[in-house]
Order: sequence, then structure tokens, then C-alpha cells
Amino acid sequence: MEEELNPQRFGVTPELFREWREPRFGNANPQKLKSRVWEWLVHSKLSGYSSAQLMLGSSPLKGGPTWSFERFGQSVTELPDGRTIFIGGEHEDFYDPDFNIYNDVVVTFPDKAVDFYCYRKPDFPPTDFHTATQVGEKIVIIGSLGYKEERSPGYTQLYALDPGSFEIRKLEGSGTPPGWIHNHDAVLSEDEKSIIVTKGKIHIGKGQALKENVDDWKLSLDNWGWERLTGRNWTQFGIRRKDHGGLHLFLIRMALWNLRSGQEDQYQEMMSNISELLGHHPDVKRIEDLYNFGLEHTDLYGDEEVYNLFYCDIEGVRVRFMEEQYSLQIVIEGRLSNEQESLIKGQLLDKVSTLVNSPCEVEEY
Repeated sequence: MEEELNPQRFGVTPELFREWREPRFGNANPQKLKSRVWEWLVHSKLSGYSSAQLMLGSSPLKGGPTWSFERFGQSVTELPDGRTIFIGGEHEDFYDPDFNIYNDVVVTFPDKAVDFYCYRKPDFPPTDFHTATQVGEKIVIIGSLGYKEERSPGYTQLYALDPGSFEIRKLEGSGTPPGWIHNHDAVLSEDEKSIIVTKGKIHIGKGQALKENVDDWKLSLDNWGWERLTGRNWTQFGIRRKDHGGLHLFLIRMALWNLRSGQEDQYQEMMSNISELLGHHPDVKRIEDLYNFGLEHTDLYGDEEVYNLFYCDIEGVRVRFMEEQYSLQIVIEGRLSNEQESLIKGQLLDKVSTLVNSPCEVEEY
């Protein structure tokens, strides 16, 4: 591992690093590149900040994002010939100076060689949290989160990659698509005539929270036609601050955990941070009553794999609560009475507004 972290092993000098430091679009479909700098970064998996500090002794604040292979939302496809194809992905988050969504394709070989393919933005836009499904002699790329200003509600991004030439071709879907979907699952059907898409999140419009995809979708491979396979009439809504500020429910839960665990110093430090973020000193114990609506229900459970997901059953209907930074997302997996749904919405609105000391609103989907 230390060898892979050593830039000299790859012939990388500070001068060469400056030349190849920034992400770039291609000038063809594709443009194949060889870069010792990027090859070193693939093997080392250093963050943009770490590599810039190591090679230049400076941050990227003035020079723009630094190319990195440490990414979220990047697809990985292993081919029978031993090659592994990595598509797109993002590095860091929007508030970080190294934030970048990539539209490149990186290919690694069993002998650790690496090829890089860059594309013109019109041929293949920056893409992340998509799926890549191998179908015969092509890889079908479905969905993306992408930059906020480049999302298209109601449309589903669809491309095909040729792993021989590495040309990427845009596909025009028909029928009823799931919309601007990302972070979903895609599986080739048993008869290999379609791809089944499930789960994920859907962007429904500017300024609105992401909607959970609760249905299953089929993409036919003969004509790229979309078909909705299910019609789950589940209720979805969100609670968010009217000023669109953060709720910070996770921090409040962590502060409560520190309090209950007797870790007074950590509790005080976290409360100081929360008070600065929310502008007041919340009663963290209130979060324990957040999902108690006075209705008969099972115990509240937390998901073992998803830290911010909680659920309970109310009259046999599962109700899920996803605590995100800027919104509380609620999914009712079935039908409750109108009175029960109104009660849940009203109580959540009041409780969250009080907890974060800021007027909140219900966002209907």
C-alpha cells in the first residue's frame, strides 16, 4: 500500500501533477488518455485535498477541484476478460472546493494497467448514482443525480457504453419512465429482454426534496420502452423548514445518546454545535416522542443498515421516517384513514417546528 501512495513510483512530479491536477472533458467520443498522475491516483485512492497537499503543499481553494478516484455513486462493472469498468461518480459534496461530478470511464486491467476515456459533455454529461448493466456487447447506463441545474424532472437519463470502442451513445426511451431517478437498483431480467429498476430516489422539481421511488419499472431492450410494473398508491410527504435550513436531527440524536451514556463533555460540545446551527438550545429529549402520535402502533424500530431510517406499524400499515439533513421524509406503505394521515402530518409539523425552533411546512409529493 505504501508503494501505491508513493508518486515517484509512477513518475509523478509536482510539475506533472499541476498539468494533470484538474478534471477535464474530452474532445471526442471517446478521447483516450494516458496519465501517470491519474494512474497514481487510481491506485492510491487519495482524496483531492490529500494529493494536492502532498504534491503542492496547498489546498485547491484557488485552483478548482483536484482529480480524484475516491468517489461516491460510481458504477463498477467486471467483464469476463478481467477488465473492470468504472463510470462517473462524484468526489466530495457540493460545499467542498474539490466537489466534482465526473463523466469519465476508467478501465483497470489484471496487470494493474489503467486506461482513461474522457467525453464531451454533450455526448455524456457528468453522471453519478446511476446503474450500469451489462447487456450482451454493451453496458446500459440508467439514471443520474447530477448537478442541480442539469436535472430534468420526468425524464430518465439513458446511455449505452460499447466496452470495445468505448463510445457512449444516448438512448431515447419511450413509454412511461420513472423520472429523474438515481441511487436505484437495476437487474437484467431472467429472459435477458429487459432491465428491472427498483428503489432509488426521484428528483421531482427545483427546490423540492427528493421523492422515494416506491414502484418497479421495466425497460425493454428491444425498443427502449419503459413500463410501470406496479402502482403502489403509498402516501409520501416531507417536513422541512420554511427557510430551507437544516433540521440536524441526527446531531440531536447523537447529543441525546451522549447524555444518556453519561458522556457529559461530548454532550456539552455537541450541544454547543447544535445551538450554533439552530440558533437555540433544543430539549434533545423531545426527539424520543417525535413518532408517538397517540395511535395504536408497534414499537419504533431503527434500520440496522440505514442509520437515519425508523419505522413502525400503525393498524398493520408500515410507516417509515427518513431523517435527512434538510427534511424529514415520511412514507406510509398503504392506506390509513384521512383523519389518521392528517393527525400524523399535524403532529410532526408541530413537533419538528418546536424541536428546531423554526417554522416548518409539509411538502406534498
